[in-house]
Amino acid sequence: MRRTRVLAALGVLTAAVVVAPVGTAVAAADETSYSVVPYQNVNVRKLPTKDSAYLATLTAGQTYQAYCWTHGQTITDNGYTNDIWIGFADGYSSAVYFKGDAYANLPASAQC
Repeated sequence: MRRTRVLAALGVLTAAVVVAPVGTAVAAADETSYSVVPYQNVNVRKLPTKDSAYLATLTAGQTYQAYCWTHGQTITDNGYTNDIWIGFADGYSSAVYFKGDAYANLPASAQC
């Protein structure tokens, strides 16, 4: 995978929040990131499936830095269905909960 393990690089305990609002996220210098905004609170999971380990919650209306998208478990909520998951530094959130298109406006080239 192209994503970096921010928590491991910083030596932070695994109980720490893994995704931060814009301006506080840490990424590798050579990694491209994209701004995404959830329209409702959404969980970050270790893997792209709703049953995977919970890592954090993203707050609706805040801007976060994502690095890629991937196919995962199909999610249906609020009248939307897709299997696209947005990749963050240490986890994934279903694209169903983000503003923009089915990929939260990430480009096709940003596949994990």
